[in-house]
Amino acid sequence: MPRLPEVTRDQLSPDEQAIYDGIAASRGSVRGPFAALMHSPDVAGRAAHVGTYVRFETTVPRLPLELTILAIARHWDAHYEWNAHEIQARDAGAREEALAAIRDRKAPEGLTDDEALTVRFAMELLQDHVVYDAKFNAAREALGDRGVTDLVLTIGYYSMISCVLNGMEMLPENSTLTP
Repeated sequence: MPRLPEVTRDQLSPDEQAIYDGIAASRGSVRGPFAALMHSPDVAGRAAHVGTYVRFETTVPRLPLELTILAIARHWDAHYEWNAHEIQARDAGAREEALAAIRDRKAPEGLTDDEALTVRFAMELLQDHVVYDAKFNAAREALGDRGVTDLVLTIGYYSMISCVLNGMEMLPENSTLTP
C-alpha cells in the first residue's frame, strides 16, 4: 500500500491540473511513480518530460533499452518497475532466458553479447559507480555519442523512478520479482 494518499485532479490548482492532464494524456493515466510524484506536481511534470524522451525518443534501440530498464529495476528491487517493463521487454522480443538471467541476478550470464552490452554498462555504473573504459568504449562504438549519453540518462532516470517507487512503497498487485 502506498505511503501517501493518491492526489486527485480536483485537489490541484489549475496550473497543476494541466500537469496532471499532460501526464494522463501521455501515459493513459496518472499511476505508479507519477501518482506519488503528484504530491510535487512541478517535479512530476519535469520527470514525465524526461521520461517521455527516455521511453519514446531515445536513440537506444527498444530491446536493449527494455533489458537495461529491467537490470535497473532489479538492481533497486523495484517491483512495480519490473512488472511494467517485463511486459515491455517481451513486446520488444526479449528471450525468456534473458529475462530470467536478469531477474535471477545471473546476468550477464545467460545474455547474448548484444543483450549484454547495455545491461553490463548499467550494472557497472550501478554497482561500481563508474563505467570503465572498455564498457564505455564498446557502448559508444555500438550506440554513438548520443546513444551512450541516452544510455547514461536512462540509468539515472530509472534509478530515480525506482527510488520513488521504493521510497513510497508503490508495489504492483502481483509482483513477478522476488527478493
